[in-house]
Amino acid sequence: MLAPAPFAVGLDFGTTNTVVATASITGVASVLPFKLQSTRSNQVYSTFRSAMCFWEEDHNDVLDLRFEAGPWAIEHFIDDPTDCRFLQSFKTFAASPLFSDTFIHGRKFTFELLLSAFLEKLRAHTDGELAEFPKRLVVGRPVAFAGTNADELLALARYERALRSLGVEEIIYVYEPVAAAYFYAQRLTQAATVLVADFGGGTSDFSIIRFEPSASGLRSIPLSHSGVAVAGDVFDYRILEHAILPQLGYRAAYKSIDKLLEVPTHYHHRFAQWSQLALMKSPKVLRELRDFWRYAIERDGLAKFLAIIENDLGYPLYKAVADAKTALSHAQSTEFSFAATGGEGAFTLNARIERREFERWIADDLTAIEGAVEQALTKAQLTANQVDRVFLTGGTSFVPSVRTLFERQFDPAKIETGDQLESIAYGLALIAALDDPGVWSSKK
Repeated sequence: MLAPAPFAVGLDFGTTNTVVATASITGVASVLPFKLQSTRSNQVYSTFRSAMCFWEEDHNDVLDLRFEAGPWAIEHFIDDPTDCRFLQSFKTFAASPLFSDTFIHGRKFTFELLLSAFLEKLRAHTDGELAEFPKRLVVGRPVAFAGTNADELLALARYERALRSLGVEEIIYVYEPVAAAYFYAQRLTQAATVLVADFGGGTSDFSIIRFEPSASGLRSIPLSHSGVAVAGDVFDYRILEHAILPQLGYRAAYKSIDKLLEVPTHYHHRFAQWSQLALMKSPKVLRELRDFWRYAIERDGLAKFLAIIENDLGYPLYKAVADAKTALSHAQSTEFSFAATGGEGAFTLNARIERREFERWIADDLTAIEGAVEQALTKAQLTANQVDRVFLTGGTSFVPSVRTLFERQFDPAKIETGDQLESIAYGLALIAALDDPGVWSSKK
């Protein structure tokens, strides 16, 4: 066991956003800021977008591969999307046995290389506040990793190799909802059984912990954990699937000799998953889509679909979808509008989205979330009435139907929200500042 670091660091590597927090031995935690100063904006971010942008630059007739991460990657991509390979939500691949590597401008990148490059760039943008990664690092991990046939041991091995390449010697993994629970528990003045629901981009995770404050510190008894690979990205996917993809040639008919066939749906399904978009702009996929467009009965939708992929318009489209989801948290309907130029000229995508429609689209996803909550209660051998506090964190906790799900099951007076994007990192840093942070490890 290593001696405590001069300052404690917690890393919340998320599907959508990554947050780094530090804590002192006095129990004060703070999030590291990222200051973006450019011709486009001057802004301080408390979160670092989990995105990367790769491009080539010509130096003395030699092409050098350059890259950026976080808001800097988004800035470069918006300014010059043509030569940029843009990756987002790459955490989704962490537990996938099917993903071994990807080629970017002719160079092979494993998940470990992507993660270590991303984290090193993140560190470089802390303006010197994180001069190097500490020897001991407390890292958040989901209860259930995202993806089909997710391999938890594979994901943790990949994390391990990436972090050790950055000089980290001792890695303590803590379940993300446990970290959020620890942060929340700092405000408790009496013993309480707490259920924490952490809604990320890729997973929704739940932990039930019994906290007992005392003069010697905060005693905890973990009762149960559960998780499901349904969260914010899936809700975005539903909006794309129902409101946007039908305008992009989804299930379009094309002629094949003397038959009318349907364009295979897997192209659009992959496109609607944020992590898959970067893999679609390949010569093979584009060639296949152009063939379908050439023989399509109605070409307009497929032309727009091709234009979005070829002109790297996926990110602004996804942002417009996320903005529509946010709008539905505050209004009964929203007007979705996306304008772009590509292919044969300018085009628009428009849709009026009703909240009741959106709630119907995500009904099965809500059922899966409710099932994971029930699983946590069953494992803890508790009823909903025996839970004293419910803490909701993460952006998806703002979705009204998600909130309603908990209000149906628990006394609304017991439900709290707060620090939706930073609470996990705060908790990880506070745990890192303990004399023995290992007691909170998910490997116990």
